[in-house]
Amino acid sequence: MIRRLALCLLWPAAPLAAQVLTLPGNATVEVETTVLLDSYALPIAPWDGDAVPSRTVEGEMTTQVWRVAATGLASLQLLRPLRDQLWQAGYEVVFECDTQGCGGFDFRFGTTVTRPPAMQVDLADFRFLSATRSADGGTRAVSLLVSRTPQAGFVQVIRVVPTEATEVPALTIADAPVVRAAAPAPAGDLAQALNDTGHAVLDGVTFVTGAVTLEDAPMPALQALADYMAANPGLKVSIVGHTDSQGGLDGNIAISRRRAAAVIERLVADFDVGRGRMTAAGMGYLSPIASNLDPAGREANRRVEAVVTGPID
Repeated sequence: MIRRLALCLLWPAAPLAAQVLTLPGNATVEVETTVLLDSYALPIAPWDGDAVPSRTVEGEMTTQVWRVAATGLASLQLLRPLRDQLWQAGYEVVFECDTQGCGGFDFRFGTTVTRPPAMQVDLADFRFLSATRSADGGTRAVSLLVSRTPQAGFVQVIRVVPTEATEVPALTIADAPVVRAAAPAPAGDLAQALNDTGHAVLDGVTFVTGAVTLEDAPMPALQALADYMAANPGLKVSIVGHTDSQGGLDGNIAISRRRAAAVIERLVADFDVGRGRMTAAGMGYLSPIASNLDPAGREANRRVEAVVTGPID
């Protein structure tokens, strides 16, 4: 019989004595598996160019994927309450990263992730955390992978408990207050969007038709991004290009990356943003925000985003 996952981890609304993982009331379990004895490569650092550095932990391994039914959620909005409660329960955060800081595409496919459609990972907005705690003469390990689609949020939890553990709570509940997207920032408030969600679409950034060259026209979003980076000199940003679904994946990824690089060149040349604070990435059509089945949706998907990747090393 599959044991339901339970951690010494709480949503803020739950009492500490409950000793269970409590998610919002609009969360449902999509996948749940338990293997009585297994090993897990617990990520401890970002993709290093060859692999995801990891630490092997052994014991009873439980995997759950939760789907949070709410539109417009941000990955940080999902991760932060869980991270805070891990700290409260005595877990030590071993590694935490955000999207490109994790290694982007390579990290996503270099670690254990439940297959879609159960677990959906937006390659432009995901976060990962691993944590451990000594107990029962061994080490308990937890990893959290959170991401979202326009329609819902997704949380993958992997827990490994030593086989000699004498106490393993066996109850999972989802009765904390329903979580909704944060109130939208005023139109055009790019700085607020970056602070609240860590990413923002650069509205009005357009390219010469059929090319990767920026049009020679005013683009207020680039000025707003330059102002934000000047006001936050310790931050790094990834410029991420996106396409619609027309054409092959490899070609679209290459085009979207070249367009992102063109935006960086404009920010350096016209707005005096330090090149070393920016990286270019291309997602092709892998991260749509609208349907590719109609012209309006395809136009929305052809975009460039700014993603805050963390502090300068």
